[in-house]
Parts: sequence; C-alpha cells; structure tokens
Amino acid sequence: MEEIVNEPNVEYKKRLFSVAEYLEMEKASQEKHEYFQGEIFPLNRDESNGVKSMSGAGFNHNLIFSSLFGFLSTKLAGSKCIPFGSDVRMNIPENTLFTYPDISVYCNGIKHSTDDNDTILEPTVIIEILSPSTKNYDRGGKFKLYRDIPTLKEYILIDSEAISVEAFYLNGNQNWELIEYKQIGDAVKFVSMDFEVALSDIYKHVRLSKS
Repeated sequence: MEEIVNEPNVEYKKRLFSVAEYLEMEKASQEKHEYFQGEIFPLNRDESNGVKSMSGAGFNHNLIFSSLFGFLSTKLAGSKCIPFGSDVRMNIPENTLFTYPDISVYCNGIKHSTDDNDTILEPTVIIEILSPSTKNYDRGGKFKLYRDIPTLKEYILIDSEAISVEAFYLNGNQNWELIEYKQIGDAVKFVSMDFEVALSDIYKHVRLSKS
C-alpha cells in the first residue's frame, strides 16, 4: 500500500498501539503526535538531509496563524461556526487518523470522539500553513485522509515562504476543485462560509524571501 504518512518516531516503531494507549501517552507528552492505524508520528519534523526530528513552527507560520485566526474569530463571532487552533485534536473515525490541524472551523456543532472528550470530529473547513518540512505531506497524504471527513467542505493551504494559497472546495457535484491565489491583491473566498479574506491581511507583517 502506498505510504500515506511519514515514518513513525524511532521510539514508537517497535509495535502497534491502541487508540487508548496513544491518547494516554499524548496526555503525558510535551510534544504533539499524530496517530494512524496503530502507529504514532511526530506532528512536525525537519526532514532536511534525511534527518527526521521534532521542529516547531517558524516565525512566518506563527504570524500567518495569528492574523488569520484573529480574522476568523472576529468574522465568525455570533455565528454557528467556531474556529480552533492547533491545540485542538481532531479524529477521523473513517480512517483512524488523530491529528492537530493548524486551524479548523466547525459549523455543525461540536461532536466529541467516543474515545476521548478532548478530541473532536467533523470540521467544515481545515487550514494548514505550509512549511518546508510538512508541505508535501499536507498537499498529498494528509489531504487524502482529510477527504474521508464527511462534513469537510474546504481545505486551504497557505505557504509560509511565498505569497501562495491553494484553496480546495467541494463543488455541487461533490468533486474537489482548486483555486490558487498568488497575488497580494487577491482575496481568498471561503465558499462554505460566504466571505473573503484578503491575502494582504493573511500575510500582514510577514517578510518573505520570495513571492
């Protein structure tokens, strides 16, 4: 079977773990991990030169998160949609994945996992902020797993190194379509929530080496 996720952490490669074991270890861990079909994976890693180790989000990543999450929190205030950051764990029962999206928006109420009350299900929108070490996974294997979420309407990928946003949305024929935004004057359309956010607001204060 084609490998969907990256290699698990060395200390977790010896055997498969149950969901209960993963959740118990995650509560005691200072780092976040993903869980997929019995294996445990570091959420963020630096894979340059073949080295796989934990790495935190870069400064641009944090600036983009701060600007966009602030915008969404204000825009969605009083609506039925609730945005969350990466401290909130999400589960996809359809394929077993437990993960922490950079930003997720829930517009159909909050449904908790039967395995863990701190884990929630069925987001409407997922936003990942790309970094060099995660962009291939976010674009490929992770999106493949996210497409199993029955309520997901939009998947937004934001580059932290260049002005570039890839917005996937589920059209009326239940097919995923892609719209790309690459100019600072563009505005990303959130189709499911019927509003736009300017790239100039997303990339506010961000200093980029390329565009």
